[in-house]
Amino acid sequence: MWKELMRYVDEDAKFFEPASLNEIEEIEAKFNLTLPNELIDFLEETNGAEVRGAGFSSTKYIMELNADFRTDEIFKETYMPLDCLLFIGGSGNGDHFGYSIVNGDIQNKDIYFWNHENDSREWIAPSLEQLFIWWGEGIISV
Repeated sequence: MWKELMRYVDEDAKFFEPASLNEIEEIEAKFNLTLPNELIDFLEETNGAEVRGAGFSSTKYIMELNADFRTDEIFKETYMPLDCLLFIGGSGNGDHFGYSIVNGDIQNKDIYFWNHENDSREWIAPSLEQLFIWWGEGIISV
């Protein structure tokens, strides 16, 4: 389903080998979260993807990026806390997409956009699927 959707959005989309259940569970354990089913399905089909200049992260990169954003001293001094989002991809210019974390968990499928230049966070799509569609159709541009 995900590869088909991304090919609809970008015929040159790039995919990777599927993530293992163990890799997915490692993210959940590291950040003490339950991942949304849509993200799990995506990772089980392709452990990351490149679509129209945006990168949607592998399990390894999700863990590294989110750990860095939570612990790096420069980030702590420059930005509001970033542990309220689980970043899952980026637009290719330093800005990132992620799920909101409220009361220690991801409570819905909404996707938010974090702008690294002004530290703003805004709702961008009601789901990962819609993010791909809107990104591909040019409705979302960052």
